[in-house]
Amino acid sequence: MHIPVSRTARRARVPSAVPVALACALLCPAAASAHAIAGDRVFPATMAVDDPGVGDEVDFQYGHIKAPNDDGDNVNINTVSFEWDKLITSNLAFSIGSGYINQYGPDGTAKGFDNLEAGLKYLAYVNAPHEFMVSVGVNASFGGTGAKAVSDSFSTISPAVFFGKGFGDLPTSLSYLRPLAITGEIAPNLTTNAAAPNSLDWGLTFQYSIPYLQTQVKNIGLGAPFNNLIPVVELPMNTCTAGPCSGHTTGTVNPGFIWLNSWGQLGVEAQIPVNRASGRHTGVLLQAHLYLDDIFPNSVGKPLIYP
Repeated sequence: MHIPVSRTARRARVPSAVPVALACALLCPAAASAHAIAGDRVFPATMAVDDPGVGDEVDFQYGHIKAPNDDGDNVNINTVSFEWDKLITSNLAFSIGSGYINQYGPDGTAKGFDNLEAGLKYLAYVNAPHEFMVSVGVNASFGGTGAKAVSDSFSTISPAVFFGKGFGDLPTSLSYLRPLAITGEIAPNLTTNAAAPNSLDWGLTFQYSIPYLQTQVKNIGLGAPFNNLIPVVELPMNTCTAGPCSGHTTGTVNPGFIWLNSWGQLGVEAQIPVNRASGRHTGVLLQAHLYLDDIFPNSVGKPLIYP
């Protein structure tokens, strides 16, 4: 349930039948676990494409990129964002967050807080032997709660489906491919403004877990800090589905690294535009993410409704 970071890069929203899937999934059993864990696989909390897990977590991110605005002028965009995820039950989490935006270009500087966002995510299915999991959720951005210069006046609702698949079930002849994993999300969106363009958010990540390699395949002798690294490539995309921009896709390719341990993780990624409409300049994302359910398992990291 990541937060849009600027008006120039804002992803529009479009309606969907996914809320029906959310209601159905709430009736389906799922194995509970902290964070995105399926069997021996730990899916890290990626920066641009949300992971399929739920947990008590706090996420801080800083981003910088130069991107074109609606007039085609390049605008420098700096963002600092915050998100807090709180478990209601062991499989259901609530999130709330926002971001501070500073963007400057040929027409001057605009800055302030983006709209407040809130969301729900439900861990619907986990298959531990095959390292597979699926979650469903919905995210809402409340129009008018942010600074007018950098946020939208209308609200948006984004139902979403998230998945993760590790390849630890490959045969031993392909053992060095077993640390590989993919995750993804798809989120059609709905705006409360009929003039806002409809679009579809979708994304994938590709990961190669060094901790998985050394504990589940073969210990190749890497020591700290490399033994806790997960090289990752994220592909956050947005496709316009209505209006003059219908069929146009923008996004970035984000290669980087995530370092994780029992208390949280640190991450860094580049943001490389996929086409001219997405921009011509490479940006950067930095992340600090805390696992509150591991740091404070008996207090603030405990689900509100605990069996």
